[in-house]
Amino acid sequence: MTKSTSTTSPKTSAQKPAKAKTACATKKTSCKKPTAKKQTAKKAIVPAPELTGRIMIYQVLPRLYGNKQTANVPSGSIKENGCGKMNDFTAAVLGRIRQFGYTHIWYTGLLEHATQTDYSQYGIATDHPAIVKGRAGSPYAIKDYYDIDPDLAVNVNNRMAEFEALLNRTHEAGLRLIMDFVPNHVARTYHSDAKPANVRDLGQDDDTSRRFAPNNNFYYITSQPLRTANFCDKRFPQGPYKEYPAKATGNDQFTATPGVNDWYETIKLNYGLDYEGGRHPHFYPTPNTWTKMTDILLFWAGKGVDAFRCDMAEMVPCEFWAYAIAKVKEQYPQVQFIAEVYNPDEYRNYIHRGGFDYLYDKVGLYDTLRAVTRGEASAATITGQWQSTDDIHDHMLNFLENHDEQRIASPFFADNALHAFPALVVSACMRTNPLMIYAGQEVGEPGMDAEGFSGQDGRTTIFDYWSVPSLRRLSMGESYLTDNERHIYDYYRRIISLCNTEAALREGAFFDLMYANYDHAHGLDPNLHYTFLRKAGKETILVAVNFGEYPASFGIRIPGHAFDHLKLRSGMYYATDLLTGEQQTIELKRDAATHVSLPGRGAVLLKF
Repeated sequence: MTKSTSTTSPKTSAQKPAKAKTACATKKTSCKKPTAKKQTAKKAIVPAPELTGRIMIYQVLPRLYGNKQTANVPSGSIKENGCGKMNDFTAAVLGRIRQFGYTHIWYTGLLEHATQTDYSQYGIATDHPAIVKGRAGSPYAIKDYYDIDPDLAVNVNNRMAEFEALLNRTHEAGLRLIMDFVPNHVARTYHSDAKPANVRDLGQDDDTSRRFAPNNNFYYITSQPLRTANFCDKRFPQGPYKEYPAKATGNDQFTATPGVNDWYETIKLNYGLDYEGGRHPHFYPTPNTWTKMTDILLFWAGKGVDAFRCDMAEMVPCEFWAYAIAKVKEQYPQVQFIAEVYNPDEYRNYIHRGGFDYLYDKVGLYDTLRAVTRGEASAATITGQWQSTDDIHDHMLNFLENHDEQRIASPFFADNALHAFPALVVSACMRTNPLMIYAGQEVGEPGMDAEGFSGQDGRTTIFDYWSVPSLRRLSMGESYLTDNERHIYDYYRRIISLCNTEAALREGAFFDLMYANYDHAHGLDPNLHYTFLRKAGKETILVAVNFGEYPASFGIRIPGHAFDHLKLRSGMYYATDLLTGEQQTIELKRDAATHVSLPGRGAVLLKF
């Protein structure tokens, strides 16, 4: 989720990302949702497709992706600016996504969250604008864990059936479906009116007179009202937002006066850690929040969800994950869990104890590749980053963009999508772990619209109703792309295709060649150039990238250890550059140089 409430300052690896989740709704008092959505019979779940090749994830925000409306009004309403729907992901659209090479699609923002749009006619309580960020609201200020966001439905009363149809279309297209699970915090007035009849709501049985109680779902600032004037000075027709007693705010702020840069629109969930009592754990007996949140995971797994991307997983005790993931996998062993974790010291904890399948490689590889692309770090630093997670590399999820990070093509990052081609090659081709692409990245979307709450920050908004021209063209098909977009699109498609079709990239061994090439002896500049080998069976691929602006020709020394480890043989070889199809003759000799030529901001993948 977007962690920074500041709309302009990028996250840094030294700073725990501050989520800019939006959210909240005025108290859902006596509103009852109509029973219309219960009238449709549950459809049979189309089985998930078999996984073949590398995991390739496509992240997409449905609110934006399918929106065909062209008039954009800053801070505009859904009526003014439009909104994409689940139904926009037709069989044809999903087929194109699958043919591109993706195996999974992460639909960001499926769960019902706080919004300034009025859905009261459908029995959904309206949300107070003082505690909603943006007109649309953040997908990470969940208002009902058991419901689908009404913005995404053509027929609001039929939104769950539309989701079930989306899941089936996704599976029929050969893709697996990833959904967000937001465990750390909820919208300030969370209330589920779609939960199963036997479920007690979050906070329903809390003792609000106690700051902390092991079985409370929330933390309370006892005897104090929430005071919001410090971040909301507007006068609202419905009056000020009222909360008594105040609840702790989502980013671990145990105060009745959260600030504008806090996640003031959310409240922190209590997993049995007494934060103000020295973080003393109360995990036995099992806390009430553990069972309720596990039941939510089981509910969606039962509907056929294939994987959960778990928001800010490190803000929830690892012990909970061990409990919940084991419970889910006991019934649904194929379901996968992806953790948003930013503390490398906790990586192994969340894998080996918590049970996560994959973790974001943000603080390591992403930050490094971003810095190298921007000329702020040497390409040689890539080696140290992969070495730091070498024992868990299969569990690391690589990416260059997501909804939290600034777009590559924005001036905050590289200012040109083509400048990150070397980073893409490294991120995609270095290992066999999953890769994630954010919708629009593959056509160079710059994210430089001033949409409203989000501001002109190099990110595509998650808070506003908006129509993104590049996403509109993507959703209609590649024939609608501009020439520049098509060039970027073809490069991304080629890389992802190679990762799935070339055995050396899909499952082969990896050998970093940099340690033998730091001396500049053959023209290789370790500040600008990075090189490695991949090998499977009799096929070897020599990968070299050039982060520099200008073309480069240099020799790559291949050490004797690489020959022994990969069982290479000296001699002359015909090699094909997998990116261009051009053929050339190369010579391999122990501890001698093999010569390559690379374009500026480019790469070669020589297969021999």
